[in-house]
Amino acid sequence: MDYLFADGELADIKEKVLAGERLSKEDGLRLYRSNNLLAIGYLADIVRKRKNGDKTYFIVNRHINHTNVCENLCKLCAFGRKADAPGAFTLTLDEVEAKAKECNGLKVSEIHIVGGLNPELKLDYYVEMLKRVRRAAPGAVIQSFTAVEIDYLARTHNIPVRDVLLELQRAGLDSLPGGGAEIFSQRVRDKICEKKISGKRWLEVHEVAHSIGMRTNATMLYGHIETLEERIDHLIQLRELQDRTGGFLTFITFPFHSKNTAMENWELTNTTGYEDLKTLAISRLMLDNFDHIKAFWIMLGPKLSQISLSFGVDDLDGTVVEEKIMHDAGAETAQFMAKNKLINLIKAAGKCPVERDTLYNVLWEGF
Repeated sequence: MDYLFADGELADIKEKVLAGERLSKEDGLRLYRSNNLLAIGYLADIVRKRKNGDKTYFIVNRHINHTNVCENLCKLCAFGRKADAPGAFTLTLDEVEAKAKECNGLKVSEIHIVGGLNPELKLDYYVEMLKRVRRAAPGAVIQSFTAVEIDYLARTHNIPVRDVLLELQRAGLDSLPGGGAEIFSQRVRDKICEKKISGKRWLEVHEVAHSIGMRTNATMLYGHIETLEERIDHLIQLRELQDRTGGFLTFITFPFHSKNTAMENWELTNTTGYEDLKTLAISRLMLDNFDHIKAFWIMLGPKLSQISLSFGVDDLDGTVVEEKIMHDAGAETAQFMAKNKLINLIKAAGKCPVERDTLYNVLWEGF
């Protein structure tokens, strides 16, 4: 593959990657500014193979969105509603429990619950929800509630984040998803989600979760008004927290969809497949202390997600079932993918499919 670096543009970065050296902010920016996508993907694939061989992970999971009523109503979001708005909903505990019970027949290993900041829902609702979900699906890992939701509960009850997490952990919470990270830059947040917690606070919540033994995910929403520098700074802040705690399981990129959001009429264009692959590959190269990089097929589409397996990605997420947040913002993919279809996508890309649980314990693997 030396011909990919014949112009010498990325030759020094290639040497760093081959030597297992950490890339700098300047390296990350050079990668973003380069048009040599195949070289970037080649380097990311070296790291993927170094960490995971040709294994590609997936999970049989189920999403539950318990409410779309939200105080924040961020400009970037198409999901949130005022309580009296058309389409607003809040599930009863019985309804959440019924959705969790459905998981037993599907052999679901993860239940993913996230929702809006609904002032009518107090900590006892979340505690009881977790207890019911745990009883309804005792074999599933519960990965639920973003750092934004955890912070909201802490502020609502005027108690420390640690106390909220411990209470939820006792009720059955195993892990936090990575939602709400968006882009950490306060400049960006002031324009697209001014009521949302700061990037610093998001990192603090996850650091507390790691301190009590809870593993979590990390994300980045890109393709709106952020600069390349702000993307790289975001990745470096995640890398620095991972250096301190080792608590992150995986990193997921979310290309921004503006449909039905307050940003729909801004002068924005959807990300291209080229940019999506480049962002995944650069994430793999910058986040050297993350074991896994996930392509979220719900947003990228199955075919591009399959190609990403040669650009540093080793995880395709899962079966999902009933995802509302991304679809409200214009995602055009299905809301469910059968396990056998995921396996076939992985095999067709020449990779070894591995069914995992949330913590990357292997449940099944094979060609």
